[in-house]
Amino acid sequence: MATMPVTLKTAEDDLKIDPKVSKFVIPLGTTVNMDGTALYQVIAVFFLAQLFSIELSPLAMLVIIITSLLASIGTPAVPGAGVIVLSTILVTVGIPPVGILLLISVDRILDMIRTMVNVTGDLTASCVFDKIT
Repeated sequence: MATMPVTLKTAEDDLKIDPKVSKFVIPLGTTVNMDGTALYQVIAVFFLAQLFSIELSPLAMLVIIITSLLASIGTPAVPGAGVIVLSTILVTVGIPPVGILLLISVDRILDMIRTMVNVTGDLTASCVFDKIT
């Protein structure tokens, strides 16, 4: 949410996207398109499963991926919210949520990278919709 004004300015000034498209797609993408958060949650769950020596079945992996995608849609656009949602995914597949404490130490850096991926996805969607219309 905090990057939305800069993202709108970049879309309109640098990428020359029609303001009608950018002012619709970017706020919608900021709310719903959390692809960086979904990727982080999947990778974090796999990392913690390996750390705790928990073998994941193919079905468990599929549940992790689908749950992460759905949970990322509802994740609030505030720093650190992905870690909170991650705990529900860990409990779903039987991984101890205490592993989140290991991730918190590097979460600020990872949060910046997640934001970069989310913003890039929003700008890409804006470019695609601008070409379509």
